Order: sequence, then C-alpha cells, then structure tokens
Amino acid sequence: MAVQLEKEITKVEKPNLSFWQLWNMNFGFLGIQFGFALQNANVSRIFETLGAKVDEIAILWIAAPTTGLLVQPIIGHFSDHTWHPRWGRRRPFFTLGAILASLALLIMPHSSALWMAAGMLWILDASINISMEPFRAFVGDMLPDRQRTVGFAMQTFFIGVGAVVASALPYILSNWVGMSSKAGAGEIPQTVIWSFYLGAIAFFGAVMWTVFNTKEYSPAEMEQFNGGAHTEESEGFAQIFTDFINMPATMRQLAFVQFFSWLALFAMWIYTTSAVTSHIFKATDTGSQAYNDGADWVGIMFATYNGLSALFAFLFPPFAMATSRKTAHMVGLLCGGLGLISIYFMPNKEMLLLSMVGVGFAWASILTMPYAILAGALPPNKMGIYMGIFNFFIVIPQIVAAAILGFVLKNFFGGEAIYAMIVGGISMLIAALLVVFVQDKDDKSII
Repeated sequence: MAVQLEKEITKVEKPNLSFWQLWNMNFGFLGIQFGFALQNANVSRIFETLGAKVDEIAILWIAAPTTGLLVQPIIGHFSDHTWHPRWGRRRPFFTLGAILASLALLIMPHSSALWMAAGMLWILDASINISMEPFRAFVGDMLPDRQRTVGFAMQTFFIGVGAVVASALPYILSNWVGMSSKAGAGEIPQTVIWSFYLGAIAFFGAVMWTVFNTKEYSPAEMEQFNGGAHTEESEGFAQIFTDFINMPATMRQLAFVQFFSWLALFAMWIYTTSAVTSHIFKATDTGSQAYNDGADWVGIMFATYNGLSALFAFLFPPFAMATSRKTAHMVGLLCGGLGLISIYFMPNKEMLLLSMVGVGFAWASILTMPYAILAGALPPNKMGIYMGIFNFFIVIPQIVAAAILGFVLKNFFGGEAIYAMIVGGISMLIAALLVVFVQDKDDKSII
C-alpha cells in the first residue's frame, strides 16, 4: 500500500505589485462598470418607455439581483477549481462574461416589449456577474494583505471612470453630438441605443486588456504563499452551503452592513429617474421632452457620483491609515445617507449634483472598504467561493427592495418615487451605525 507523505512547505510572502501591474489587473473593471452603469441609469427609463407603472418598476428589476444570488457563488466555486497554464484561474471567466455581456448590451435597447426588456436585464446581469465575481477574487489572489486596500481602491477608481462616461453617454450624445433624445411612444431614443452599442465595445475591450496583460500565480506558487493550503479537489456544490454556514465572523458582521448599504443603493438605482423627472422636471408623460431631459439629467447625476467616487477612492487608503478602515467606511456611509435624503429638498436640477457628492463618497467606500476588510479574514484557498457568497449580502437586500418598495410607495407615499430616496438614505445611515460591530483583524497592515 502506497503511503502519501505530506511535504512541509515554508510560507512565502507575496511580493508587492507595481503601479502598472495594479493598473492592468484592475483595468477590466472599467468595462464591467460600463455595463452596470448603463443598466442602472437606463433600464428604469426603458421599462417606463415600454409602459411600466412606477409601482411595477421594482418588481421588474428583481431578475438582476436574483441572478447574482445564483451566479456568483457558482462562478466563484468553479474559478477556485480552475487552472489553465495559459489562461489561468480567473481569466477564463472574465472572457466568457465579456462576450456574453457585450452581446446582451447590443440587444437590450432593441427590446420591443416589457417582457423582453425584463428578460434581457436578466441575461445582461447574469453575464456581467460572470466577469465581475472572479475580479474580486483576482485581487485577493494576487495581492499581499498590505496592498489590498490600495488594490481595491484602484478597482474603485476604474469603476468610477467607467460609470462616469457610461452614465453620461445619453446626455453627451444628445447635447454634444446632436443626436435626438426624443422618441415616439413606446420607442427607445437613439441616444440610449447608441450608448449601449458603445458600452458593448468598451466592456469587451477593457476586460480583454486585463486578460492579455496580466498573469496569475500557478497552483504551486499559491501553495507556497498559503503555506501548503490548497483547494480540495473533491469539493462539490454542497460545499457552497457548508462554507456559507461556516463563514468567518468578520464576514457575518459585514453582512448586516452590506444589507442596508445595498438596499439604499438599489432604491436609488430603481427610482431616481422617476423621482427626478416627476419631482424636479414635473414630467407626467414618458414621451415628453421634459421627461427625456430629466432622464438624461439622471445620467449626469450618476456620472457625477461615479466620477467623484473615482477621485475619493484614493483618499480612502490614507484616511484608513490615519484612522481605521472601519472609521473610513462609517464616514462614507454617513455622507451617502445624508446625500440621498437631501435629494428631496433640492430646489433645482443643478443642486442635485451636490447631493451626489455624498453618494459618491459612500460609493467609493462601499466598493473598497468591505472587500479590503473581508479579504484578510478569508481562507486563501476559498477566496473565490467566499467572494461569491459575500455577494448574497448585496443581492438579498436588492431582492427585498424589488419586492417591497413598489408596495410601500403605492400604499404609504401615494406613488411618489421621491420618497424612495429618503427610505434609501435612512437605510444607509443604519448601515453606518452597524460598522461599529465589525471586527477588522488586519487593519494595521494596510497601504
């Protein structure tokens, strides 16, 4: 009988990556966020154009978070167990997601009926998630603990840059290029259609830049970095549920913060178009110029908070170093909550951009701090699956929001979408308070 001897492996520290290595490995997120930003800024507009009522919009969005709930842990599980000498561990999934998402972006604005638009949202979100989840694990794989905060901050920078351009595209095409933003009843404006075309090109190009300009550590190298820890080949899908039950304490604590943070964000993404067009632009008809002007302005609002988040992203590492990652995240969420609530009180469209300053600060924090805190608390050989499971606490609040916000607005606020901004703001303030209970064990090893 053969006896298998265990080889003792001395743990080796991962080397710091250069600025350009960090740049290349995160550049793909510019494309991913192009897709998400076009989705967030324009899908409610497409739904309303195709006849959806205000109280129906939230439930039509439910496909997106439900897709993430299913796709991300499965993709995380597969990517943890994948290795190809040329394509690596995570990059095959970047590529597959980029192809599918780009095709979905080309088709989405040609939806001819509400059911088709809802179905395309499901396909688009599933495709984006195939690329996005392995990117989170990719940063955890490649960076030492001391570089993870700055690594996720650079990821946030590219998310912000991509979202600025994507969110503003309909406004840019209308006001700078001269393309018409007006369309007949039930028709999608040309500005939106061409924005999605350009988004497909940007998504595929940016992700493939990362695929072709990065390399991944081999299983043997990862074994050295992890002191011999490796992924069990016999693990099946049942392991997802086991890992969920046995998640680290820090992850459980962050789950509550994530729930209220993303409930707020989803309320904003679903209802800002309806809120701004009705509350500020006084539009009642989706085919009117006032409605389309208001919807274009929402793109500028979203571009503003995303652009500011790209700038704020690089403030968070020194801010966290001077205070703590928990303090930085708490301040970010407090700013976001106040920003959302202030939308109700703004007298004109220009002042709405001031509200977006607080939202931008919160968005930068939400995309950086939870992942920087979490990565140091995860087993290195389960980075992909746990990043996928962590997504549960992003999509569950979105499902809750999609299921109840329409009912709440219809029955308690007379169908006025502006009150969704206040609900979202309060939710984000609750998230800020819950940060107090999070334990960050690696807080002193950040740059």
